Amino acid sequence: MRFVRVITGMLLLVIGIPALFAGGGLWLVTRHADPGGTFTARFETVRTPGHAVVVTDLDRLLRREAPFARGAQTRLRLDARTPDGAAFVGLAPTAEVRRWLESVPYASVRRVALARGPLPVRTDPAVPAAAPPAGAALTPLGRPFWVREGIGTLKWSADELSGESMSLVVMRPDGRADLSLDLRAELSAGWVGPVTWGLLAVGVLLVACAVLLLLRPPRPREVVFVVEPDQVPVLAGRLGVTSLSGLSARDPGAAPPLPAARQLAPVGSGAAEWSRSATGAEPIRPVTLADLDAPARLPRPPEVALSLAWPPTGGEPTARPVPTD
Repeated sequence: MRFVRVITGMLLLVIGIPALFAGGGLWLVTRHADPGGTFTARFETVRTPGHAVVVTDLDRLLRREAPFARGAQTRLRLDARTPDGAAFVGLAPTAEVRRWLESVPYASVRRVALARGPLPVRTDPAVPAAAPPAGAALTPLGRPFWVREGIGTLKWSADELSGESMSLVVMRPDGRADLSLDLRAELSAGWVGPVTWGLLAVGVLLVACAVLLLLRPPRPREVVFVVEPDQVPVLAGRLGVTSLSGLSARDPGAAPPLPAARQLAPVGSGAAEWSRSATGAEPIRPVTLADLDAPARLPRPPEVALSLAWPPTGGEPTARPVPTD
């Protein structure tokens, strides 16, 4: 049982300590949220000579750079402005956006790094088109392929990005080129609070149980002696008690006698020698019949009357010898 408690305590520590660290890390992160539980980030200014700034696969970018933004109960909001006013922000299938912008230059967002201060945005430079159309032809307003669209602000949830590749497009409302954008994002995750306190509670509980298991003093083991009745007094004397369950009662004032212990006798021919006692002192046993405390009483032979007279009287006559030829 001691071995099982140690293994169980170590397993609880292995699970509980990482849960405590994860909960503590989320608790530190939640301190940077506003009173409504929303996290806000500002991006570096994005400039491009093209007509738009496009995130080709928004879900893949979030999975690589900010996987926490793809969880359930997570909503995102993007605010975009240009020097002339609010910018257009739209969310549409990737194939439709590529087909619509294939004839004009635009910048593709390659990476958004998480850092302190304004978040850096890495983009691929826009390639000038051979014959760019007029800006009015690229007006994004009223296009049928937009899943979500807005002027200055766009909100969406992680569930809307599942199942199909979606592209995020930011451009002027009139579609003109030479774009300069100021971007700000907001993240609202309803799962952060419950997960934080759940990890902290589970971690504290597991660590406390592990400490109790590892520091619990072992219980004294119960030793059961199985002895024959004639060996009970010897065992009681060795243990320093007067009796074992009343089987060996004696006078407390008298010295405990040592009863005769069993001996191990050799088997075979030769002179028998008494071996050393297995449980106590050797008893005094006779080696010969002369060492007995009382002489052995042998049966007496029957009485016989003896006569020393000669010739004996009353003898029986003998038979005459038979002559031989």
